[in-house]
Amino acid sequence: MHEYDQPPPLSNAESERGSHVADLSTVQLIERLTSQVSTLVRTEIDAGLAEVKSKGSRLGVGVGISGAGALLLFLGLATLIATAVLGLATVLSAWLAALIVAIVVLAIGGILAAVGASRAKKALPPIPADTAARIGDDITAVKEGIR
Repeated sequence: MHEYDQPPPLSNAESERGSHVADLSTVQLIERLTSQVSTLVRTEIDAGLAEVKSKGSRLGVGVGISGAGALLLFLGLATLIATAVLGLATVLSAWLAALIVAIVVLAIGGILAAVGASRAKKALPPIPADTAARIGDDITAVKEGIR
């Protein structure tokens, strides 16, 4: 249940008179509606911002940890590539061994870059899905209330 599901409390003047919604004038009802819509919009914006900030901070931590792991993987891969060059150099000339290993590494890198770019294009933007769903529910409720 949202905090804005309940109407705001009556002002002191309204509560002193024992005023009910049915007893309010059109101007008072419009003022109340304006206040409630304003509160609803502010609440949804705050919820959306909080959701985006939460997702952003989790993404930042994940990227940082992944970056450290990727650096270590890169250093390990570089060592394996040097090992492959040295191993091939025992049967071929050193320059030819280095050339063969470089061509293989570049081919694998090109394929991985193409696959990664393709998947990145298909990624969805990080939207606050929960807030968007609640706003849809709010719009539906307002439309039903107008009818």
